[in-house]
Amino acid sequence: MLPNQAESLADIPWWELFKDPVLQQLTRDAIVNNYDLREAAARVEEARAQVGVARSFLYPQVNANMSGTAEQVSRRTDPSQSLGSNRSFQNWFLGLSMAWELDVFGRIRRETEAATNIFLATEQARRGVLITLIADLAQAYFNLRELDLELEISRRTLGVNDETVEFYRRRLTGGVSNQLELDQSVANRSRTAAGIPEIERQIVVQENLINFLVGRNPGPISRGATLTDQYQPPNVPVGLPSDLLERRPDVKAAEDLLAASNANIGAAKALFFPNFSLSAALGGASHDLSNILDRRAQIWSVAGGVLQPVFQGWRIFFNYEATKARFDQALAQYERAAQNGFREVADALVSVQKLAELRAELERSVAALGNAARLSRVRYDTGLANYLEILIADQQLFDQEILLARARGAQLNAVVQLYRALGGGWQP
Repeated sequence: MLPNQAESLADIPWWELFKDPVLQQLTRDAIVNNYDLREAAARVEEARAQVGVARSFLYPQVNANMSGTAEQVSRRTDPSQSLGSNRSFQNWFLGLSMAWELDVFGRIRRETEAATNIFLATEQARRGVLITLIADLAQAYFNLRELDLELEISRRTLGVNDETVEFYRRRLTGGVSNQLELDQSVANRSRTAAGIPEIERQIVVQENLINFLVGRNPGPISRGATLTDQYQPPNVPVGLPSDLLERRPDVKAAEDLLAASNANIGAAKALFFPNFSLSAALGGASHDLSNILDRRAQIWSVAGGVLQPVFQGWRIFFNYEATKARFDQALAQYERAAQNGFREVADALVSVQKLAELRAELERSVAALGNAARLSRVRYDTGLANYLEILIADQQLFDQEILLARARGAQLNAVVQLYRALGGGWQP
């Protein structure tokens, strides 16, 4: 397979990876209503507008203005003003003015380039928020289904414990058992029951978290497929490391910020060179406002200038040094983002692999302990074992079933974490 055709788990749209219809609908609602995503989208629009602000300085700045003054001179200070003359004067001006900085050395173009790359980095940050939202919501939902499974196991085990307690209570009443066996069965039943309120508390907390991610008030969450029926991809193709750098929004954002820092160096270097500017004015001036448009009142002017910095207390030099230092920071951030991306993918891959092995072992263990619990009752009924053997078998089976439920949830979460690490989930 060619490098640019490398298949990756990240290429799978989130609605194909997470096939639970309830989870899909929750994800769609979250994309519309999530507060972090709305804030990120607003930051993108702000950065887009800043590009327009930076680019605007490439064009002439034209202003229309109108001004007027009125004054009265003093005959005491100006003896030329006779008693019969009018000492009040008015001056009116109406016109257009233009100022244009010629971007000879590319300072404005480099500033526009920097603003554009910041905008691109902001867009990548929005994608990152979207990926994180989809992954967080999927993990929260799988955790909820894991807790549902734990609650189901606990209630089923509690039912078995209730039957056992009633069984030994009847045997004690009939004189064929003893108080020790009854007390042990009651204690075992209480041990199971004590965990149910905590699981129910965690379920409500998890539902509140999902509602927050979706942008809703606390309340119950609908359920879809059970944890054991959730879709598992047949394999987890990863792709090439170079593809990872193109997919992960944090790496792309760091690359865009690096490009912006490089453009800022060019803008800072341009400050060492002369600044060329043009200015012009066109309009009319008159003592009488009604004559402001008369041809004889027309005025115009054109001026050009060159400004060469000579000495500003080394401000331009230190500004240039600061931009180079910021470029070095951006380079380190880019390299760190790339290295962290490889680390997160490696961590997620080993988690998927090892949790699959753990789940398989726990499934074998649960099957064996289920059979052991059944045989221990047969042995007890035939007088070959005491109740302690049943108690131990029931406790081990319950504990292993809970561990298996958690392993199944952890395996699904590891797939989600791998999907996030690969930069998947951003598809519209």
